[in-house]
Amino acid sequence: MKWNAWNNLRTKMIVFMLLPIVVCTVAAITISYSHTTAALRTRAIEENRNLLYQGSRNIDSLLQEVNRISLSVYSDSEFYRLLDARNDDISSNIAIYASLNYIYKAIPDIYQVYLYGVKDNKSTIITQDTPKRWQDPAPYPISAVPENNPLQIQTTHASHHYGLTAPIPQATTEQVFTLHRRIEKIPTSQVLGYLSIDVKLSALFGIVDQLYDRNEEHLFILDSAGNAVYTEDEQLIGKPLLADWYTMQTAGFDSDQGSFEENGSVFIYQRIQSSGADWMLVKQIPVSYLHSEANQAAKINASLFGLALLIIIAAIVLISIRITSPIKRLSLYMNQVQTGNLQVDITPAGNDEIGVLTERFRDMMDTINNLILREYKLELSSKNNQLRALQAQINPHFLNNTLQIIGTLALELKVPQIYTLISSLAKMMRYSMNNDDGNVTLKDELEHVKAYIELQKERFENRFSFHYDIEDSLLQIPMPKMILQPIMENFFKHGINVSGSEGWISLTATKDDEGNMSIIVQNNGAHIPEDKLKRLHNSLSLSGAEQVRPGEDEHAGERHSIGLGNVLTRLRLVYGEEAEMTVANFKPAGVRITLKFKVQDESGMEET
Repeated sequence: MKWNAWNNLRTKMIVFMLLPIVVCTVAAITISYSHTTAALRTRAIEENRNLLYQGSRNIDSLLQEVNRISLSVYSDSEFYRLLDARNDDISSNIAIYASLNYIYKAIPDIYQVYLYGVKDNKSTIITQDTPKRWQDPAPYPISAVPENNPLQIQTTHASHHYGLTAPIPQATTEQVFTLHRRIEKIPTSQVLGYLSIDVKLSALFGIVDQLYDRNEEHLFILDSAGNAVYTEDEQLIGKPLLADWYTMQTAGFDSDQGSFEENGSVFIYQRIQSSGADWMLVKQIPVSYLHSEANQAAKINASLFGLALLIIIAAIVLISIRITSPIKRLSLYMNQVQTGNLQVDITPAGNDEIGVLTERFRDMMDTINNLILREYKLELSSKNNQLRALQAQINPHFLNNTLQIIGTLALELKVPQIYTLISSLAKMMRYSMNNDDGNVTLKDELEHVKAYIELQKERFENRFSFHYDIEDSLLQIPMPKMILQPIMENFFKHGINVSGSEGWISLTATKDDEGNMSIIVQNNGAHIPEDKLKRLHNSLSLSGAEQVRPGEDEHAGERHSIGLGNVLTRLRLVYGEEAEMTVANFKPAGVRITLKFKVQDESGMEET
């Protein structure tokens, strides 16, 4: 038989068991990944907002510190007086140098300090611990902040000497941002000078380095004009930021703090407004880096799922094979039976439902084989009996007609006893020669026994009596032919005392509520010797068909037409292997033979 792959039960089991597992697992991983990434993004944004806020506070503190230092020109009364006095002596210069040097030394990251005095038209600069002072007709343009904005912070730029001739030829250029302050005569707005403090960009490094991962993230500090105050790309410092995300999100910086997603990155920003500065601190986090933990977890889950799937597939295949193999084996058994092989060796398949089914199929085949064997043996026995009867008869119709002529002659000669004997013999011959009847009734068997007894009474000159006790309701029970007469015959062959006159033989039949029939034939003849009785028990304990076959001798040198083994064999052929025969000596004298079998109705079903 060819199996279609899809119609194969094993394929269906594997597919329908794997499909929900794969779908549910993939859905669980997808939902888990989506939820994890969303949670990671929310948590990362919140954490980075707090981080940038703290960073903005630190930058604000730095700017406030620089602003506080620039205000020292008002607290230093001598310095303030010199700006207003227009003195141009050595002591005045030394005092101005000392005040500016204080500012220069106040913070390690101050690169240089520039001062322009309006009244004396002189510019003073301190750079790399070297003070210089020049006569200058006008302040440096960037330092000259207007009256309406006395404090400004210039974005990061390359350091310069404010238009003066290089005070130190070997001075290096440094990236700095500058605080410009207008010095006024309090309480008026009259300008006394302009102060510029250049702060190294490195002053921000210690702050911003704690705000982002240089290998994966990016950080920007932008001024209000969009110029880069700080970024790790030195070529962009001090220049307008032209990135797409910035030009598209310029309007989104109206709030002091927020976040947005653009071009595969998440941007978190924090505004810094302090001491003349309006800066924006922006952190760029690639989504791939933000989801790196989730991706790693997804890879681990996918690996575990793959391993679990392999184990599940192996388990499902083993289970499907365990389930379908007995079914295929049972199908092969059925195919063999279909081809006519009824002697199939059916192996049990376990204790589950399929195993029970296989066991039931084996029992069914055993029942079928037993029924076929029983019918075959019954038919064989019937044929052998018919053959034996044919061999024994010599023109039975001629004999029957001759017996009728002799009986008529006996009546004419007024010898009724001879007529009675001849009638009994004719009745027995008709009963035994009627081969059309497979089964007869107990009544037929009883009538045959009565005719046989009549002949034996004449033979033994009435030295015995015959009794029977059978209810009328049992007389119509079907049974095999020639069952009772062979049992009766044993009494006259082996047990009767030919010299005595008080012999007897009895026949009783009973049936219980469960349909079990018992037929007992007993007599007061001689006991069976113990050794012969033992051999007889051994013979009857085996199958009658194996020990005694119709037409064969039961013992060498001793011929029986129909023996006890034959009776038991035919009983078992009709009533099954449960039918039994017991032979026992009867005290004080005699033998009891008991037949037990389950009565069947006309349809062949056992009565209940």
